[in-house]
Amino acid sequence: MASSARSHLTPYLSGGYALLVVYASLYPLTGWHDSGGSPFAFLAAAWPRYTTSFDLATNVLAYVPLGIFGTVALRRRLGPLAACLAAAMLGTALSFSMEMLQNFLPSRVPSNLDLACNAAGALLGGLAGARWGIPWLDDARLADWRQNALAQSTGTEFGLLLLAAWLMTQLSPETLLFGSGNLRQMLDLPPVQPFEAGRFAAVEAAIAGAGLLAAALIATLLLRRQARLLAAGLVALALLVKTLAHALLFGPAAATAWLTPGNGLGVSIGIGLWWLATFLPAVLQRALAALALLFATVMVNVAPDNPYLHNALQIWNPGQFLNFNGLTRLICSLWPFLALPWLMTYRPERHETHHRP
Repeated sequence: MASSARSHLTPYLSGGYALLVVYASLYPLTGWHDSGGSPFAFLAAAWPRYTTSFDLATNVLAYVPLGIFGTVALRRRLGPLAACLAAAMLGTALSFSMEMLQNFLPSRVPSNLDLACNAAGALLGGLAGARWGIPWLDDARLADWRQNALAQSTGTEFGLLLLAAWLMTQLSPETLLFGSGNLRQMLDLPPVQPFEAGRFAAVEAAIAGAGLLAAALIATLLLRRQARLLAAGLVALALLVKTLAHALLFGPAAATAWLTPGNGLGVSIGIGLWWLATFLPAVLQRALAALALLFATVMVNVAPDNPYLHNALQIWNPGQFLNFNGLTRLICSLWPFLALPWLMTYRPERHETHHRP
């Protein structure tokens, strides 16, 4: 079992995070054209005259996880120091590629200062990975933790990443609570029905309840011990993330704006259904999670637009959060279409098909 844990988690983290960086760097991915200038001209340009400490810190911190994950993924072949340097170089090369490609996007401006900050972040992450990240993500420790805490099955690590992505979807200010898979938003399609307060509350409750049920059951399937406690903790953490996101993006007074009567009812129903479902065999839990996720995704796409949220978003200026908002929107749109195939193919080992949470 240890070899399985050794071979999957850190490469998943490295590759997945690199893809997120690429998307955030090239968002909104439209309007590509050749400006006629050299794509390398930004290297010799003067540093930006107007910048903020927030911008600098964001550009450094964004590449720190890449350095950590890269160092951990490469250390077995190269050793800690060489892995650190290789991760820093790969992070710098990725940043250079992104800045160069930004020459072809009218909404983006390549910057040598961004490149320098990204390179510094990758190096800091590499050093942190060599000093502290290796004990945290050590293969032997991961194998022991996986053996004791997680279901022994191919796909368990990917399931953990799905849950981490689900938590990240709660940061999007444009989505309903526990709602994901909004293809109508991605394709810029009009709503299929007009807003009506009573109907919207019912739809909101259905989305929140079904989305919670699906995510909590996925967590239950992945865990061997204390599954109920940890899955409930995951839901509580998601609600905390939603609250903090609202407070940060809309102001402290709006921290609990998501707690509408519809959402409150949906969360209550979802928790009750999930608790009852934990007594079912794992095969039925998988089927129920898939059905709940399908139902929630359909409801998200037929839900009317919320005029109150629309007005709040008109007032809100994403500013420095533009890239991050685009990233969370993408993850939120794709999440159910990644989770559904996983649910269809995930098979816990035979002795674990009956969970005892």
